[in-house]
Amino acid sequence: MNNTTIGILAHVDAGKTTFSEQILCHAGVLRTAGRVDHGDAFLDAHPLERQRGITIFSDQAVFERAGRRFFWVDTPGHADFAAEMERAVTAVDYAVVLVNGAEGVQGHTETVWALLQSLSVPAFIFVNKTDRAGFDRAAALADVKRRLSGDCVDMDGFTGGPMSQMLIEAVAERDEALLDRLLSDGYTPDAWLEALRRQIDARELFPVYFGSALNDVGVAEFLDALCLLTGSTAPDDRPFDALIYKVRHDPQGGRLTFFKVLSGSVAPRDAVDLPGGGTAKLNELRLYSGARYRALPKAERGMLVCAAGLDGVKPGERIGAGHGCHSRFATEPMLAATVEWDPAVPVQRVLHALRQLEEEDPALNVACAESTGLIDVNVMGPIQLEVLKQLLLDRYGLEVSFGPLRVMYMETIAAPAVGVGHYEPLRHYAEVQLRLSPGAPGSGITFASRCHVDELALNWQRLIETHVFEKPHKGVLTGARLTDVQVELLHGRAHLKHTEGGDFRQSTYRAIRNALMYGGCVLLEPVCRFDLRLSADDYGRVMGDLTRMRAKLDPPALEGDSCTLRGECAFAEFSGYIADFMAATHGRGVLRYQLDHYAPCRDPQPIIEAARYNPLADDTPDSVFCSHGVGCTVPWDEVRNHAHTQAEW
Repeated sequence: MNNTTIGILAHVDAGKTTFSEQILCHAGVLRTAGRVDHGDAFLDAHPLERQRGITIFSDQAVFERAGRRFFWVDTPGHADFAAEMERAVTAVDYAVVLVNGAEGVQGHTETVWALLQSLSVPAFIFVNKTDRAGFDRAAALADVKRRLSGDCVDMDGFTGGPMSQMLIEAVAERDEALLDRLLSDGYTPDAWLEALRRQIDARELFPVYFGSALNDVGVAEFLDALCLLTGSTAPDDRPFDALIYKVRHDPQGGRLTFFKVLSGSVAPRDAVDLPGGGTAKLNELRLYSGARYRALPKAERGMLVCAAGLDGVKPGERIGAGHGCHSRFATEPMLAATVEWDPAVPVQRVLHALRQLEEEDPALNVACAESTGLIDVNVMGPIQLEVLKQLLLDRYGLEVSFGPLRVMYMETIAAPAVGVGHYEPLRHYAEVQLRLSPGAPGSGITFASRCHVDELALNWQRLIETHVFEKPHKGVLTGARLTDVQVELLHGRAHLKHTEGGDFRQSTYRAIRNALMYGGCVLLEPVCRFDLRLSADDYGRVMGDLTRMRAKLDPPALEGDSCTLRGECAFAEFSGYIADFMAATHGRGVLRYQLDHYAPCRDPQPIIEAARYNPLADDTPDSVFCSHGVGCTVPWDEVRNHAHTQAEW
């Protein structure tokens, strides 16, 4: 059966969940549509979602219509859960963007639209809440065209059959051959329908429909249009390849891995290639619809499937033929908080629970300081912290709180430096020599080997590479996560009898730390890209605020009585301005921002002093050498004098 995945996205409170309920009701999944305020929505089944009245976790429903199978994916609308939304979007074939007809295009709607553009996902638009007093269809369409795309086209309720003259011309304008036919032979429905589908798939045209989900106006027609205008995925003979887009845990703590089949097929008991090398056997395949599932004898191209187990794989990674590929997510937190709990509870218990939640949301980036036992998590905002607190209580029985939200800084190496890591207690041996150099902004950590296999066997070199990437490394200024660093393996040594895999873990960690002590670090701060819309009357005050924050501004765009200001600003400055902006614009302004890049911190010293970080007490740069049959610790600045590999410093 052909499979098509459709994701629903919107700004919070646009009516997305109510709309999904009506869609599923018309599709035959539900007998009656649930409601958010009644706490009985099919896709908001988690107690936290029903308690808060918002979508927190992406979820899916499955229905069959017109001889095809559809996967309907509901995603969070709140900005604090944008990372969850982005992971879900990687698995969709088409997106439905819901616009609040009463409010117009809102800030997060534009963020969603930019994400769809970056991933080249075809999109439909449904303008909701048209039953509100004062709704103006022409004004709403103009707002959508201005804020999202000039290629948004009013479909005039088209669900098949003859098109309106307006739609006929809109399709012909985007197809030169059709335009010639329109001027000569005239309109032919089949040719125009085929062209319309092609233009939607190519993101040359974005259909716009209107209605009211609460009153079930226009929803059935929209579902008919989706079935008519979306394509489908057919079986193919390519090998199995799948994208991991979600990880969950069942009530017993078992791991559930969700993936989209990109090509080929797979069945239970089949072995699949894993991202880190090796294979794993699939014990069970499940087809989920809401909280319910059924066992699946075979998963084919285009399906969203769950497998029990598959430990270690992460969202964004591939299994099967594309196991070497990995997707990077654009949504990254700019805030961090320290976890606080009863000292009587072992730190390992708290860390275990957070590690499981990190499997579900990799953006948490859980970090535990070895020297202090403090645990930090990265989050998008305060609502996510509240949800995290409740999840730890409900699932693990852990009562925690969080320290104040703070801006998440990073560090990079200041100058190229060579570090040596040696690990030689009794009956162990490994030495690694690494060069660390500043990398391109946004490049993260990269690895290359210049070491000849005659000096160090390839299996040991690959193990060193694994250890470089297996955990976040810390800078030496504040202990912030290291980024934008090129790591080169220069030399390495192993012992024929005494070297074990863990020895290279120790020596690799120590070599990285050793190089950082020589090269020093630069503190990096997050810089956000912002988009502000305000009345021309508020322009002067807001411009003054942005100037004081040392924001870099693009030329302002004036549109009648309103103004748009775009630019970039250090998030440490901008994060405290959000409430002030709304006050300055009397609640009428629209604000949108997201992480753009990390840049050297403009005033690092107060932050470094406040951190009081001791680089020698955490992730040691020292090495262990054997002396008279006993392992002895050698301080970091003396390691080079004892190294066994060739000197390149």
